Amino acid sequence: MAQSSSQKPTREWPLLILTIFLVGAVVYPLWTTFGVEPPVAADGETTLARKPRWAQLLLGPEQIACYCCFVWGCFIFVGRFVETMRQRRAFGLILLPTDDGARILPDDARGLQRQIDHATNEEPYILATMIRAGLAKLSLSRSAQDVRETLKTQADVDLGRLISSMATLNYLAWAIPAIGFFGTVRGLAGSMTLAGEGGKQLEQATRHLTVAFDCTLVALGLSLIVMFLIHTLQREEESLVIDCQQHCLDHLVNRIYEPELGAAAAGADSAAQGPIGMIAGTLPERAAR
Repeated sequence: MAQSSSQKPTREWPLLILTIFLVGAVVYPLWTTFGVEPPVAADGETTLARKPRWAQLLLGPEQIACYCCFVWGCFIFVGRFVETMRQRRAFGLILLPTDDGARILPDDARGLQRQIDHATNEEPYILATMIRAGLAKLSLSRSAQDVRETLKTQADVDLGRLISSMATLNYLAWAIPAIGFFGTVRGLAGSMTLAGEGGKQLEQATRHLTVAFDCTLVALGLSLIVMFLIHTLQREEESLVIDCQQHCLDHLVNRIYEPELGAAAAGADSAAQGPIGMIAGTLPERAAR
């Protein structure tokens, strides 16, 4: 039996294809104009210094790879952030009774589950999933303590899913500086090779060394932005799960009426008032009183 998800998935691979096309459309014209290695002059020296400084800094194989990772990560961030905002709309839906003094009996669980399905229109919501789990446990165990434990477990499951789905974004945050360091190592190796030849090649080695560190500079700058986006997203998602727990505590757990506890408190004096510990009528009928 397939497990129902409590959130819409982020389509990461289509976003990767979109990223490649977008970065290619922006970078390719600049690369063909400024990024191509200049030809060797008659005196044996290249015209590397004649290229614009911004082109040396921003245009290179490693820099372009960093741009792809950065844009892909931004697309994933936007998709997940929009999903988080959509999840918060569930707090505005009528999923549980919110009237003062409303009580929820174990027999009300099935009706409330159907109400949730109708209110959410079968769309996945973390809040709705937590409430369904709590109501299902209430209909079986008829215990508020069991419902509380079920809600806590379901919250841990949803939070774990959110954390595990951050794997690609966390990898990109690591990959961007790694690509920059790779470009730096490649540039250092090339500059040392030219320096070993001596003569006029020593000046070219110095220029290649400057370009090599540009890769790390660009990569670290992009990595700082990606890490900020990751921490922002994690804060929003964790806050969402906590707010869902608080909503369930206020409107579900604290409103549960347990007939067995009511019977023990009422004692034998309530025998003439009907079944011990029971509240007569369905939930809509009790709310209308």
